[in-house]
Amino acid sequence: MTTDPRAFAECPIATSHSQSADAVVQHFGGSRDNGLSDSAIERQRDKYGMNQLAEKPPIPVWTKLIGQFKELVIWILIVAAIVSGVMGEWVDAIAILSIVLLNGVIGFMQEERAERTMSALQKLSAPLAKVVRNGRLLSIAAKELVPGDTIQLEAGDNIPADGRLLQAFSLSVQEAALTGESVPVEKNYVVLLPEQAPLSDRRNMVYMGTIAAAGKGLAIVTATGMHTELGRIAGMLERHEVQPTPLQRRLAELGRVLALVCLLIVAVIFALEILRDGQFLGAFLNSVSLAVAAVPEGLPAVVTIALALGVQRMVKRNALVRKLPSVETLGSVSVICTDKTGTLTRNEMTVQEVVTPDHHYRVTGVGYAPRGQFLDTPILPELHQLSADGCAAGPVEAGARGDLIAALTIGVWCNNAQLVPQANGGEQSWQVIGDPTEGALLVVALKAGIEASHPPQALVLEIPFDSTRKAMSVVVRNGEGALTLYCKGAPEVIVAKCVTELRDGRIEPLSDQRRTSILNANAEMAGRALRVLGLAYRPSASERVDETSESDLIFAGLVGMIDPPREEVRLAVAKCRQAGIRAVMITGDHPATALAVAQKLGMAEVSDRAMSGPELEQVTDEDLAAMADRISVYARASAEHKLRIVKAWQSRGHVVAMTGDGVNDAPAIKAADIGIAMGITGTDVTKEASDMVLTDDNFASIVSAVEEGRGIYDNIQKVLIFLLSCNAGEILLMFVASILGWPAPLLPIQLLWINLVTDGLPALALSLEPPEPDVMQRQPRQRNESILSAQLGWAILWQGVLVGSVGLIAFGYSYLSHGQDVERARAMTFCVIVYAELLRALAARSARLTLWQLGMFTNPYLLLAIAVSGMLQVSVAVFPFTQRVFDVPAHTISEWVIIATLTLVPVTLIEVGKWIGVFVRGRTSLSDTHRSSLGTT
Repeated sequence: MTTDPRAFAECPIATSHSQSADAVVQHFGGSRDNGLSDSAIERQRDKYGMNQLAEKPPIPVWTKLIGQFKELVIWILIVAAIVSGVMGEWVDAIAILSIVLLNGVIGFMQEERAERTMSALQKLSAPLAKVVRNGRLLSIAAKELVPGDTIQLEAGDNIPADGRLLQAFSLSVQEAALTGESVPVEKNYVVLLPEQAPLSDRRNMVYMGTIAAAGKGLAIVTATGMHTELGRIAGMLERHEVQPTPLQRRLAELGRVLALVCLLIVAVIFALEILRDGQFLGAFLNSVSLAVAAVPEGLPAVVTIALALGVQRMVKRNALVRKLPSVETLGSVSVICTDKTGTLTRNEMTVQEVVTPDHHYRVTGVGYAPRGQFLDTPILPELHQLSADGCAAGPVEAGARGDLIAALTIGVWCNNAQLVPQANGGEQSWQVIGDPTEGALLVVALKAGIEASHPPQALVLEIPFDSTRKAMSVVVRNGEGALTLYCKGAPEVIVAKCVTELRDGRIEPLSDQRRTSILNANAEMAGRALRVLGLAYRPSASERVDETSESDLIFAGLVGMIDPPREEVRLAVAKCRQAGIRAVMITGDHPATALAVAQKLGMAEVSDRAMSGPELEQVTDEDLAAMADRISVYARASAEHKLRIVKAWQSRGHVVAMTGDGVNDAPAIKAADIGIAMGITGTDVTKEASDMVLTDDNFASIVSAVEEGRGIYDNIQKVLIFLLSCNAGEILLMFVASILGWPAPLLPIQLLWINLVTDGLPALALSLEPPEPDVMQRQPRQRNESILSAQLGWAILWQGVLVGSVGLIAFGYSYLSHGQDVERARAMTFCVIVYAELLRALAARSARLTLWQLGMFTNPYLLLAIAVSGMLQVSVAVFPFTQRVFDVPAHTISEWVIIATLTLVPVTLIEVGKWIGVFVRGRTSLSDTHRSSLGTT
């Protein structure tokens, strides 16, 4: 391993666990609240380097280049060239060695490009860290952290560096990667430990490579990169070798089978030539050259480039694939289980209604801009004790409404988000850092004039939200020292914890009738697709957390907010249906809210119902699998529920994609065939468990990725058919000529040249083919489908027969009509094979659609590749020097006409066959439509 020498410098503060948090902060010259300044950051980075582990030294270029010549057939060819030189055939020897070298250089360049592409993709997926610098909370690449930075940690985050805790609220960390302890360690930022305390006992520290399992915390970075505990371990280890993908392994196995078949045929041809001519060297050179030409040794490199370039196209469509095998699986996806918030919706939660025991307020304004008004509208009279003059019909002064201020204050304190102004082209926009739901509470509070900033010492403790309790609480100390517990969460949970309510400025008992009215109001609001939160509080709370902390609360109100569906998602859902893909919503929201959104997006019908988590718990796994295709919406779902739903679909033979952002989504994402994490709101644990990350958190990007995945897989098959049918044509040409007792139609150097100009650029250009127009109108590919099906095998065979036949016709015509002039016959065959294979690349763009349906210029790379390769062949045929090297005499005009005619035969017959197929399918579709209309009538 190599690294910057600074990585082994003295650790900045190796005994942080034995010192107080303030002492550690003072050591780095930072601040608890403001973090480091820009100048301090630069000093630390200059001293300790980047926060990244040392990498394995790169493989030298010369080693990679030599690796291109490790195949046995290549070495046999080199030996054959040397033998040719010894026997005085210097032109052949130099030409063969030149082509072998050029082929190796092209393979080397392809692999280099694939590596650069994958390196760029790895940089895109680099982990992020939340850090306080210059008094602002920022999200930066984890490698930019320096000792002294103040970082925020939440459940699900990967710890980006070693750090001393400054705060911890119910924080526990999974440290099995470092200590082997399977149980998460509960952290305590107050405790001081002996210097000799072992790593597993340092409860006031967090370490790079571990995972925050629960709670939240604030830490100051004490070590980065190779200074960290993980870095010390990494210094003693070598990085593991990158394993080939399943697709690459299958292609390698296919290549070995093809190589054996080809070698058997080549051996037969070698024996026939020996029996006919008795010239060992000539037969040997022909056979080895044919073997080299027959085996598609460049296929793995082309496939890697196809996958990598396809992944880059996905990045442009906001889908970052972390694992190359996922590209192959994407083409088989038949079910997409998706979260609602942020994926199907805009993730810009906006509070539209606030219901207190006294009033029902409508809130104007959308998005995160804190501009809007409060309108008092009596649409839920069962909640209100109306005054004699009724409710105000117009805008109200929010600051004068005590009930409104009390409810919104709870939302501000039970909050970990920040609302940050952003400059956007001269106009001010706003960004929420943190949970969008909590961001919406900050926005509506600002609309009422309530500032969201509070002194840090006012927050005494926090009980974080979890999916089991469905609530979050904080204990706050006011200026007089009095304590108050604020609580927010699911309305049914909050109401169950309340015994009184704030009504007309007084604390009154919460009767059963009022409790029912509140829950009815919640259901009515949720039925209009609003996400509803309950708000409550209790004065004189204790600083100690126990089972009674969230009890005997005072109900303050309900807040209804909406995250509007994305306009593009409805089209994406419709596209899924056309593609045979089922979209299923799994969310933690209220069933009525989830169903309303699903119906708006076309994921569910008006008659459908949502299955809730409690209902799901009453169903066995077998029954769930049986009813899965009848349920499109799951609400109030926990981590266990999501995992069961994914497995239920898989048990029915479906390939399942699962999206999520929270820690509770990680098990289901890991179990799914394609795990998809949210790039904006997703936790580190979710991203690590995923195969793909959505950089815009948008469901439509999943559908785009599936479309690209199908297109990439199609392109790999197109390249496979093109290469194998070309090789099959050459083998059939040589084999049939041997059976007929003719001389070899192609010389070794000509075979190698054909392999170079037809298998290189055109194959690579085919991998860049855009997805076919109807790619999302087909049913998903079966998960166990072979990459080389029987249908593709027949296509390879008959297209190979076409190429071999025109080559054989060219040789036979010239050989028999020119007094058995072998040299002239080979020259014509040479040109016919090259041009026929180049033009056939146009037909290889689709197995079903004609060239005119695809559009002649929709893949300009292929046209350029054919033009360049064609010009290379023209140069071989017309320049005197290359004519001598390749034994190609000048052609007459009549011979060029025959070459042009034969060259067009394969591509023409293939395109005519596809046109007939289009016509037959059209007639069949018309007939089916007619029969359907008759049946309806």
